[in-house]
Amino acid sequence: MKNRALSLLQRLTGNEDAEFHDDQWESIDALVNRRKQILVVQRTGWGKSAVYFIATKIRREQGYGPTLIISPLIALIRNQIEAASALDLRVVSINSSMTKQERSEAKSEILNGLVDAIIITPEQLAPSEFSENILNKITSDIGMIVVDEAHCISDWGHDFRPDYKRISRLLQNLPDNMPVIATTATANDRVVNDIEEQLGNRLQIIRGPLIRDTLQLQNLDIPNVSERLAWLVGNVPRIRGTGIIYTKTVRDCDVVAGFLRENGINAHAYHSSVDSSLREPLELDLIYSNIKVLVATSALGMGFDKPDLGFVIHFQAPGNVVEYYQQVGRAGRAIRHALGIMMLGENDYQIQKYFIKNAFPKQKQVDRLLEALENNSGLKVNEIEPLVNFPQSKIKSILKYLVVVQKVG
Repeated sequence: MKNRALSLLQRLTGNEDAEFHDDQWESIDALVNRRKQILVVQRTGWGKSAVYFIATKIRREQGYGPTLIISPLIALIRNQIEAASALDLRVVSINSSMTKQERSEAKSEILNGLVDAIIITPEQLAPSEFSENILNKITSDIGMIVVDEAHCISDWGHDFRPDYKRISRLLQNLPDNMPVIATTATANDRVVNDIEEQLGNRLQIIRGPLIRDTLQLQNLDIPNVSERLAWLVGNVPRIRGTGIIYTKTVRDCDVVAGFLRENGINAHAYHSSVDSSLREPLELDLIYSNIKVLVATSALGMGFDKPDLGFVIHFQAPGNVVEYYQQVGRAGRAIRHALGIMMLGENDYQIQKYFIKNAFPKQKQVDRLLEALENNSGLKVNEIEPLVNFPQSKIKSILKYLVVVQKVG
């Protein structure tokens, strides 16, 4: 079995001399042979997706059903589908960026047993077309569960993904011998304990060192925006390779990308407001080094894989060390030297304070919405809007928060 797994690793990496990193085979063995539930905490670039794709391939060869992969970002999903094709795995995704026709085709393939793995965002576990008309029909056939970027289960910041809390309910409805792998590169003891509580006490922890010898880190104290922009124009062309510049806001993302272009640097903006049809071409432009730099918000983050990425620059300080490690870890995965540069300045605190302040709905907003729902029945979201006097996006956010907290509380 180990020889078979090694041959699959060599196919996956395109390197016939590839060997397992420490704990990779042990993780595959735990899933394939011992049907364990494991939490893998390993540095960025270690090869966590290789573990669950190789395990998926072997279990499919043994006659088990498809793997269900829960993954937080659409950009990450595209990376994973491309990687899996090296093992001739048929992988389909169900996510919010798909057209109606694409969703219909994916649904047909899943229900007809034609796929090896299904990748979904955690939002699909909420009451939806997928959960009600697909997942309910294939639950008994699922061969393995993957929870990617599992630290999201424990994140309660402004980027909290409440639908990750639904995962524990999904696992409760599956057999005890269902292989489960949760992966992350960033989990301190508090987060590990929280993940254990959410996923169950059967969880075996496989943990390695997080040090990246190929990555040189540096902090720069540059107080204001204009000085930071000037530094970028003067230094980005001198840094070898291509890279990512992370900003905290969409506005700064557009400003930085535009200023770099005005000064002859091939840079483009990538954030949640960029049309979804343009995001994949931008990712590919960066992967194939057609551009010098992609200026991005956290929309380009966990799991984005360009092994020869030369640098990651933070235009503002990230919100926490977990976010920083995830983002700077994009650089230097398969090259001998890469740079991680973080700019520190006077507006960083104000930006983080804004995000913290708006992380959760205000009590007055929750009370106003509950009062509107109590006094009226059968309302649609657009009918609630004039009753509470805040936008539909806020209404949906509060409703999701209330539903998830009620069901997992």
